[in-house]
Amino acid sequence: MMFFAAMAFAQDDTPSWLDGFTLSGSADAYYRLNLNANNKYMPETPGDDDLSYYATPGSSFANQPGFAIGMANLVFGYETGDVGVVADLVFGPRGEDAVFLSGPSSNIVNQLYVYWNVSEKVTLTFGNWNTFLGYEVISPTANFNYSTSYMFSYGPFSHTGLKADFALDDNWSAMLAVMNPTDFTENNPFGSYSVGGQLGYSNDGGSAFLNLLYGDQDGNYEDEGLGEGAGATFQVDLTTGWDLSDSFYLGLNTTYNTTDGGDGGEDFGFYGAALYAQLAVSDAFAIGVRPEYFSEFGYFGAIGATDAAGDADVFAVTLSGNAKVGPLTFIPEFRIDSASEEAFLNDFEPQKSLASFLLAAVYSF
Repeated sequence: MMFFAAMAFAQDDTPSWLDGFTLSGSADAYYRLNLNANNKYMPETPGDDDLSYYATPGSSFANQPGFAIGMANLVFGYETGDVGVVADLVFGPRGEDAVFLSGPSSNIVNQLYVYWNVSEKVTLTFGNWNTFLGYEVISPTANFNYSTSYMFSYGPFSHTGLKADFALDDNWSAMLAVMNPTDFTENNPFGSYSVGGQLGYSNDGGSAFLNLLYGDQDGNYEDEGLGEGAGATFQVDLTTGWDLSDSFYLGLNTTYNTTDGGDGGEDFGFYGAALYAQLAVSDAFAIGVRPEYFSEFGYFGAIGATDAAGDADVFAVTLSGNAKVGPLTFIPEFRIDSASEEAFLNDFEPQKSLASFLLAAVYSF
């Protein structure tokens, strides 16, 4: 009896491979309705059989008419000692939009990286990870608003490369990275690289991060006779957010992005700022507003129309609620986009504003 008891005790102490395994994810769907524009796909010109446009904001995701799906997300993690791996898979329209420059062999891979905790203060990450710039992220579970901002939509989504994170002390952190051109997550087709950096401060009340990105994003193919390429892109981005009370949170994101137009070309890019104000009415319900100003120059092409100089700007206000039922969150949302140019079409008639209503459901586990 003592012998078998000792064997059973030894088996109970044997580590399981599941000890380092984690699984999380989400699924989301939504309904979207334009309030001052058509709610069906329209031909670009009357009588054209090609159904080519539908009035939407100029930002990414949550732009489909009627009832629509977002994405299913599965995040697998496994850690053994000081090393680990993360595989983040996405399925559905939102996921496809997020990995739009990935090849067919990896167009469901949102993130795929290995990491090594070299010490308590240094972590190395090798592979593909979501961007460190900006306030918002691809997964709707981590955003208060369901629709996304212009700054997030036209900043980077993901990077592939090598980065080093440093914990400088209990409050300060830093990061340095060398990466492929932005959003080319599967490989590097251009032979050019970008560098990134981040300086962060955080405490119990909130955090602030200053982010930098610099590098040639298209390889400048001009010398090879394959068309004129642009020069290097520079982006500086500030993201911060603080709990001003037990129930009120205020965040801020501001960014500036410019790309060298190349030989004789005009520089192009964008800049903007957004506030994220959120009030917790109860444990189960919160309300928040996101006012955003976004401006483009040099025919950047984000808003949908520009003046003769290639400039345009838009002011968008998004009012959202978060109603939680366990792991399920309902997000009713009202949004108004007001542009300096006639960037939105309503039955072939251009207009400067677009108002829309959205109701999303996001489940996370």
